[in-house]
Amino acid sequence: MARIKLIKTIRSYLKEIDTTLLVSVLILSAMSIINMYGVVGIDSPIFKKHITFVLASLVVMTLFSLFNYRYLKNYSLPVIVLYLFSLVLLGLTFFSGSIRGTNSWIVFGNLTFEPAELIKLCLIILMAKYFSHKHVHIYQFKHIVASGSYFIIPAILIINQPDLGSAIILTLIWASLLVAAGISRKHILVLSLIAVIISSGAWFMVLKPYQKARVTSFLDQGGDPLGSGYNLNQSKIAIGSGSWLGNGLGKGSQSKLGFLPESHNDFIFAAFAEQFGFIGVLTVLGLIMLVVYRILMTGLAAMANFGKLFSVGMAVFIFFHVFISAGVNVGIMPVTGLPFPFLSSGGSNLILIMAGLGILQSIKRFG
Repeated sequence: MARIKLIKTIRSYLKEIDTTLLVSVLILSAMSIINMYGVVGIDSPIFKKHITFVLASLVVMTLFSLFNYRYLKNYSLPVIVLYLFSLVLLGLTFFSGSIRGTNSWIVFGNLTFEPAELIKLCLIILMAKYFSHKHVHIYQFKHIVASGSYFIIPAILIINQPDLGSAIILTLIWASLLVAAGISRKHILVLSLIAVIISSGAWFMVLKPYQKARVTSFLDQGGDPLGSGYNLNQSKIAIGSGSWLGNGLGKGSQSKLGFLPESHNDFIFAAFAEQFGFIGVLTVLGLIMLVVYRILMTGLAAMANFGKLFSVGMAVFIFFHVFISAGVNVGIMPVTGLPFPFLSSGGSNLILIMAGLGILQSIKRFG
């Protein structure tokens, strides 16, 4: 009897959620594990940790899908507490150990957590809630300023870690939700002008020398092949060697022989292309675009503005992580250090994306 009841519960749950989104995520998770096995090998601690994070993230997604998202939509206290908690964690990174020259992580023994990933999801929730209540008065510039105050504080902390890539993603999330909320064209022009001024000032006063070097090497990709341009050159070699069908699982020479730096993380896209070729790349990108599409469809079907705006934020979160990370690997974007969703090692980005997808499934279930 208990078994029959469990089966009925599972069937009912599957009818309520977006099964296309779920299946796409499961396939991406499986591809992620297979790819990581080919890059680092079965005995690597990185591989074992990656499997743990993938399984944990699937559990997180399921748990959040069971949680009624209306608590986030209707009550301010849990959202504000979560936002403040993420700010505290961002502040603590400056007192934690430096990794690769940045203070982006909180270190717990052999484990690390990147609060910037948490603040991205928090900002989506907070802005979706704010604009869902203020959308009628969004033409008033004071609401843009008020929402900007929630964005600018974590953005400043992230830039000073320094983590330019995450700061860019945070900016895109805030800007996309402003546009989705319906701000006027005049305000868009004003914000664009402010962005240009801030970006110009940041080049001279904020960016570190190595960050400037990444940009200059991107603009002159053949200028320093053994220095600032080394990573990109090795990435291009790896992608090119994969050709149409790839070299095969575990047969990527650039990653296996250590020529491709950060082959399990920042340059995982190149390592994937080396193993599975152009067809494999099309498959994984197609699946991710399907995930983004289903996110937006869930938002369109949502009855509340919170659900519509949250879906926009999540779509931007995932899409631009993919676009920038893949763009870095093929040389159309400067090196930023952003993980490639679903494929890269490290659990912070994966678990927070899965938590967001779980909230999307909750929006699908509860309307």
